[in-house]
Amino acid sequence: MQTLPKERRFETLSYLPPLSDAQISRQLQYILDNGFIPGVEFSESSAPEQHYWTLWKLPLFNATSTNEILSEIKACRSEYSNCFIRVMGFDNVKQCQVLSFIVHKPNTSRF
Repeated sequence: MQTLPKERRFETLSYLPPLSDAQISRQLQYILDNGFIPGVEFSESSAPEQHYWTLWKLPLFNATSTNEILSEIKACRSEYSNCFIRVMGFDNVKQCQVLSFIVHKPNTSRF
């Protein structure tokens, strides 16, 4: 049995290899299929005790396709390439965030 190398883990999907744009798109489709409201957030730090990230624009209330969300992710990546960027899904019935995953880490070519 092999242990994972000692490195910082962020959220659930951080234990997987970096997600490609196609895999990110499938996760975004899951958000849309379940009726969650997607949002893009960024932060210079990903410390576990930091609960508040800055919202990139407004949540994408009227998003109907993954391409709309991907274009916002790419715009945020180009503006804040030195920050961690994540996508979150907000459930308007439960009135809470139900999922989130990191799509960009600073100083890396992908993810």
